[in-house]
Amino acid sequence: MAKSTFKRFAEAGRVVVINYGPDANKIAVIVDIIDHNRALIDGPTTGVPRQELSFRRMVLTGLKVKNLPRNSKTGHLKKLMEEQKTEEVWQQTAWSKKIVQRETRANLTDFERFQVAHHQLVRSRQIRNNAAKLLKAQKASA
Repeated sequence: MAKSTFKRFAEAGRVVVINYGPDANKIAVIVDIIDHNRALIDGPTTGVPRQELSFRRMVLTGLKVKNLPRNSKTGHLKKLMEEQKTEEVWQQTAWSKKIVQRETRANLTDFERFQVAHHQLVRSRQIRNNAAKLLKAQKASA
């Protein structure tokens, strides 16, 4: 039997990241599949209202809320998400950290951007100097 190349399926309980609109970069959970293009999502712990959303406006994650039946009510979904600590697990992923870093950098002032650039210059200069010292010591010992 051949193995499937797909690992993430659109199913009830799948956690998604909304990539467009007023709820962009928030997570929600697929509650039901409407058709091939749309799903019913809900994000009771993240502030995303229950709504139908196109699959083009969401990205499936590897996370899933276990034991979530189709068309579950918001209260039941919230209870399961809190029990399984879905939001905390999401915040530990590299994907979530990257989104937070991107938002932080977008909100920097001019002076803070200058400070970041200056620290990068200083760090690269230190690395270059240390590498040169190591090369010099290696050539001297050889």
